[in-house]
Amino acid sequence: MSDLPRTPSFDVSGKRALVTGASSGIGLGCAVALAEAGAHVVCAARRAEVLQEAVDAMAGQGWSVDAMPLDQSDVTALAGAFDAPFDIVVNSAGLARHCPATETTPEDYDAVMGLNLRGAYFLSAQAAKALITEGKPGSIIHISSQMGHVGGVDRAVYCASKHGLEGMVKAMAIEWGKAGIRINTICPTFIRTPLSQVTFDNPERLAWIMEKIKLPRVGEVEDIMGAVLFLASDASAMVTGTSMLIDGGWTAG
Repeated sequence: MSDLPRTPSFDVSGKRALVTGASSGIGLGCAVALAEAGAHVVCAARRAEVLQEAVDAMAGQGWSVDAMPLDQSDVTALAGAFDAPFDIVVNSAGLARHCPATETTPEDYDAVMGLNLRGAYFLSAQAAKALITEGKPGSIIHISSQMGHVGGVDRAVYCASKHGLEGMVKAMAIEWGKAGIRINTICPTFIRTPLSQVTFDNPERLAWIMEKIKLPRVGEVEDIMGAVLFLASDASAMVTGTSMLIDGGWTAG
């Protein structure tokens, strides 16, 4: 046969990508995945010194990368980040302040919602606005959570922010689809990072996690990297308004 289908490309060479929360953990993994696949990656985060160390390490691999110190909860600063459109935007900035719902303070509530939902909303809006102005398609990817689909112990505010994010993405996908702008979420389970290590060090929490995850291990940053490349590339050209659960089967049971 001469008309066999061809696998769409995962290559993102020549694309401009913005990755927020890129100084460590999942965000750094996303930045590396895109840079390895050929994109020019602008890495954004609040911690300027840590961010620069990560960018220098990536540049040492021969990848095309820049640093952009950015507080994603600052809507004015977000607007300034999009003086030119990005073909790919990955939002990995997030905040968790876990405690019983009866002990949540207004300050903690506002901080989590301000970054996880408000910051994500206006990042998406600015990214789409810049693409629409130039008449370009693009892919916007949010690192959400399995907690955007279920509930969790001491996680009422965090779950609220992620459930809200999932609904926001569906609405934006409907609004921007005709412009060729896709928007999706990646929903990880507990991923081993420096920030999550305190949870893994708690025997009671670890036992809860391992009971819920159906596979025999917790998640690693590398488990997210293929997913972000898929959603950023032409391999996912028909995917928008949905979530990719990388949860080891947590939400299946």
